[in-house]
Amino acid sequence: MDRIDNELAHGRKISQNAEFYWGWSGVAGRLRSERRAAMYKSAGDLQPGKKALEIGCGTGIFTAIIARTGADITAVDLSPELAERARAQNPSPNVKYAVMNVEKLEFPDNSFDCVYGSSVLHHLNLPKALPEMLRVLKPGGAFVFTEPNMLNPQIMLQKNIPFLKAMMGDSPDETAFFRGKIKKILLDSGFSGVNTEPFDFLHPWVPGALAPAAGGLGAVLERIPLLREIAGSLLITATK
Repeated sequence: MDRIDNELAHGRKISQNAEFYWGWSGVAGRLRSERRAAMYKSAGDLQPGKKALEIGCGTGIFTAIIARTGADITAVDLSPELAERARAQNPSPNVKYAVMNVEKLEFPDNSFDCVYGSSVLHHLNLPKALPEMLRVLKPGGAFVFTEPNMLNPQIMLQKNIPFLKAMMGDSPDETAFFRGKIKKILLDSGFSGVNTEPFDFLHPWVPGALAPAAGGLGAVLERIPLLREIAGSLLITATK
């Protein structure tokens, strides 16, 4: 199967338990999702009157949080099963859901003030998907994504050992990014102002009672040079 077929099959397989596989269930997962959503809001300047496109909305975890800003959100996913769960679980008057291939976005040029997403770029064929995201962004629009960091020891093993990849619920083609490499890919695709920042030492499996303290410790670790480079995620921002 090609990448698209693999992703469609993956969406069907995990659709009823996606939050567990993605690490968003439980106290630690909720803390992590709220923090990422705050990054999208801030970097994307999301507020009433702004139009945002969420790539890979999944079950709508971030869609629901971002909808609180009052911005007009269009949330798309390749998987019909995941998009339907998002629509059912997170109805909101300022959100539209659609099943769509990011390689062929069905929107006019310069449609959105912000394009954002969580852990989705590493599923995509970037040479095809990035030009489409750039096309639908307005001039000066924000590109804001959080993605797995390949320098993190767990991520490196999980994304490169097929047995671990399958056990952790990954799709066959997904990977992770080195911050320098993804920066070059974005610059080569025509984006400007590209920045990548490692963050997140709060593991989704941390027990709920320990999650706030672990998150606080993680915030300290993120400020330590060299050590911060192995954080679990990357915040990737750019502009058109």
